[in-house]
Amino acid sequence: MVQEYVSPVRVHKYPFEMVMAAYEMRFPSCPQIPVVIECVITEDSWSADDSQRDTTRKCQLNVEAPYLLKKMIGVDYVYFIQKNHLDLKSRVLEIEATNETFAARVGVVEKCKYYVHPDNPDWTCFEQRALLDVKNFFGLENTVEKIAMKQYAANIAKGKELIEEFMKEVHAGGVTELSPWSAGEPARNRELRRVVARGAEPLSPRPAAEGKRLSIADPYTLDSEYIKRYLGELTPVQESRLLQLRKWIADLQKGKVPSDTTLLRFLRARDFSVEKAREMLSQSLLWRKKHQVDRILSEYETPDVVRQYFPGGWHHHDKDGRPLYILRLGQMDVKGLLKSIGEDGLLKLTLHVCEEGLKLLEEATRSSEHAIQSWCLLVDLDGLNMRHLWRPGVRALLRIIQIVEANYPETMGRVLIVRAPRVFPILWTIVSTFIDENTRSKFLFYGGKDYLQPGGLLDYIPKDLIPDFLGGPCKSFVHEGGLVPKSLYVSGAFTERDGDPLSEDSIYRSVSLGKGQLHEVIVHNRDPQSVLTWDFDVLRHDISFTVYRSDRELDHSDCAAAACGGGAGAEESRSVLEGCGGREGEHYHRVEPALVCHDGESIQGSHVMSESGSYVLQWRCEAADSARAAQLMYFHETLASHHYRGSMSSLQSAISGFSCLSGKSVTSSCPSR
Repeated sequence: MVQEYVSPVRVHKYPFEMVMAAYEMRFPSCPQIPVVIECVITEDSWSADDSQRDTTRKCQLNVEAPYLLKKMIGVDYVYFIQKNHLDLKSRVLEIEATNETFAARVGVVEKCKYYVHPDNPDWTCFEQRALLDVKNFFGLENTVEKIAMKQYAANIAKGKELIEEFMKEVHAGGVTELSPWSAGEPARNRELRRVVARGAEPLSPRPAAEGKRLSIADPYTLDSEYIKRYLGELTPVQESRLLQLRKWIADLQKGKVPSDTTLLRFLRARDFSVEKAREMLSQSLLWRKKHQVDRILSEYETPDVVRQYFPGGWHHHDKDGRPLYILRLGQMDVKGLLKSIGEDGLLKLTLHVCEEGLKLLEEATRSSEHAIQSWCLLVDLDGLNMRHLWRPGVRALLRIIQIVEANYPETMGRVLIVRAPRVFPILWTIVSTFIDENTRSKFLFYGGKDYLQPGGLLDYIPKDLIPDFLGGPCKSFVHEGGLVPKSLYVSGAFTERDGDPLSEDSIYRSVSLGKGQLHEVIVHNRDPQSVLTWDFDVLRHDISFTVYRSDRELDHSDCAAAACGGGAGAEESRSVLEGCGGREGEHYHRVEPALVCHDGESIQGSHVMSESGSYVLQWRCEAADSARAAQLMYFHETLASHHYRGSMSSLQSAISGFSCLSGKSVTSSCPSR
């Protein structure tokens, strides 16, 4: 397989002629590059007018390969042939090196070029690329490729340092300035030749007419200082991958080509696999064109309901200079927003935020001294409860997350989640599987007031920029959110794709309860540490709710015998627990305190089932009279322990200890009204 490696353009802030004098100092041997044992000139010639020089060298290299590999292939050294063409008239040096050893099994071609900087005639550019073709090497193809890449990267890293070091030697030798070659100055040209050749005489003369034609300059190059300033630190392999993707996309896109920062984000998202990044980027470019995403910043009009009730917005920056976005998710009425602007409206809002973020990244990079490639997200979960687990809403949010992950990869530098309540692990269990693993690693969680402690927000956000609602001095203009009035709902704005939760095929069940009557649901648990969750609405009268656990294996026939069905005619009903002859405190235990829920309330909660057994969710009608039956609509679900422990461990492994999940609090319910 042929591998191509391309390094960025290196800039030497010296004139071309001085760089040539420094370059020649590395021959015949260079202690700074111990892998090169010796380079011997086999051919050398100058043109009659002293403007052109062709040099061929045979270089002996001591490859840093494992001892066993050297013994297997039977060589201690490898030989390369290096051919240089120096054109002092055009101020260009072209270098081509090919391997002589194992040429039938491995093909290595390295091409380098020194030339005058296009914008500054007193500076010199250097570019380097290599092709490696391991055809057949005793079954050690991968090993050879790794060794070659390691050597290539090492040479790139030392190249600029060597010129700087040798330039000091040139200066020390009394040469501080060299005039460029000029057709009317033969004496000066002869002196220039003497310095750049270190006094070596040619092995044979050559007429000027035989000069070598220069190759066309490659437009797909990147300046190393540009990379460091605007793209950040990249390894030689990463730089090479970026240039490959850039060339491919320029050939494909006849119009606007994405920026280098965009290409780099997609490469990082695919672990610098050019093929995978190319596929991902191609799909994203088609998506942007189809949905006219490039027009969002100029054409998007924020709906009034978003201005009034969406609790999110940009807020200064973090300590690393990243733009900071605040989302008060605990105060966000997902259902109300979806019923008002629909899923498409919420998606457009999200895309507008992302496009704003990309623009802010460009501004932050320009105003800082280093590359800013991602933003910081601060999520306040104060107020989060089971209401936020409204299934249609969660599904809509997950679809939006998938779109953002596919089209805005590697834009999230850090996610700070504060005031996380106990219900959060349940939401995290559902959502985290849809978030890229690399993005998940950037999440930091803080329960309660942990964010105020060492390792909290002050480690990541300047003290004077901590928002006021988190106890800081900085005024935040992010809306507090709140419930969206039903008067703002738009008919047909949001259609629940997987069924309306209030319809007959809903995951919610409806029950009528007369005075004193109860309804019970038995949950058999054989998975200790799994989580039992519930969500219910009281539509008429007051209803008390509690949860019991019994060691005995209860079943629905016991429930029927105890009259747990919920008919409207009975004065009262017996619990399945009592119907089996059980006594509270001896045969079964109350694991959640009784909660009286009033007409019109929505209740959500959870319980970690730390032990096996039968758990009973119990609702009892507390109506003062039996004229009209109480109405109950409920849903319950069990989350497996391995999912829950996974989210727990990920939270506990964060910088904060996530205090709200520790101790006794983890075994009690979290009702909210």
